Amino acid sequence: MTETADITVVTERGQVSIPARLRSALALCRGKKLLWQKVSDRELRVTVVEEGRPAGARAMRGFARRLRPQPRRTADWMAELREGEEP
Repeated sequence: MTETADITVVTERGQVSIPARLRSALALCRGKKLLWQKVSDRELRVTVVEEGRPAGARAMRGFARRLRPQPRRTADWMAELREGEEP
């Protein structure tokens, strides 16, 4: 497979555009993470970070929210507490 070279320019804010054909070939889209590694004084390696399921506490983020019932009104709480009371 023959690769052609692409040249991009670093902006004053340190940003670089990834050529469209490379974005397409690597399925890069907004929010995709890239790992930058310095290989030598004049060479960088960029690796696409594979997003897996989060580990540890991050895996539980949002879990409790799904289990929590919707907030109840005070009147509903009072009605439940008064059930079984004699008038």
